[in-house]
Amino acid sequence: MTLFVAEPALFTGLVFLLGLLVGSFLNVVVHRLPKMMDAEWQAQCAELRGEPSPAGPRFNLWAPRSACPACGHAITALENVPLLSWLWLRGRCASCRTPISARYPLVELLAALLSAAVAWKWGPTVQAAGALLLVWMLIALAFIDLDTTLLPDSLTLPLLWAGLLINLGGHFASLPDAVAGAAAGYLVLWSVYWMFKLVTGKEGMGYGDFKLLAAIGAWLGWQLLPVTLLLASVVGAVVGITMIVAVKHDRRVPIPFGPYLAGGGLVALFFGADLTQAYLAQF
Repeated sequence: MTLFVAEPALFTGLVFLLGLLVGSFLNVVVHRLPKMMDAEWQAQCAELRGEPSPAGPRFNLWAPRSACPACGHAITALENVPLLSWLWLRGRCASCRTPISARYPLVELLAALLSAAVAWKWGPTVQAAGALLLVWMLIALAFIDLDTTLLPDSLTLPLLWAGLLINLGGHFASLPDAVAGAAAGYLVLWSVYWMFKLVTGKEGMGYGDFKLLAAIGAWLGWQLLPVTLLLASVVGAVVGITMIVAVKHDRRVPIPFGPYLAGGGLVALFFGADLTQAYLAQF
């Protein structure tokens, strides 16, 4: 620990490598967790109908080994080195040469860069460990929502409780501010949801968005919720309008809000206090 304090660059570099490894696992989470949820729902529906559970491949986050979806080639350890394997294989399956999405190495690189930023900002501290957990969970939630418009309770609820627990020690906010942040985060979007539904008769967002903002409030406190919401709303509105105008996105197809909430939460984590102080200084 003393070495890491004396050599912050060494600590940052090691956390960068850890971020690459975690990013590789996050790709598995993003791909498999929605499929696991769907299989569980199908099994529950079958049980309610008095039918046997539907047959299908059984897997979890750990097994079986990842494989090429085109040819079924099991990915070896050398083919699964974060970032480097994709570059070495030139973005193609080693067996059938089917292209591999560039999103996989990009998620790994994103996780590594954000992890390194956490290490550089907080050093070898409890805050760094907590911030790493928050960053990794927000990345997973953002990409799952982007793919499926789902924000799994199995991630949002543990994230909320983890935020309250870490703030027992006041590491990111005082415990009262964290509790208020969790409640305010949920109630703000819950209120928007019902106001929109009463006016239009339609649902404007999902309950997962309430829980995600509640989790961010539990980690960062109620004071940083305005920054998170403002950034998420502005960026989401710009992207949504651009998609509708430029690429003719169907207005009836929902645009997930989770990635923008996650992005706003990340900005608030690193710069929220500075942004708030700069804003208040204008007055």
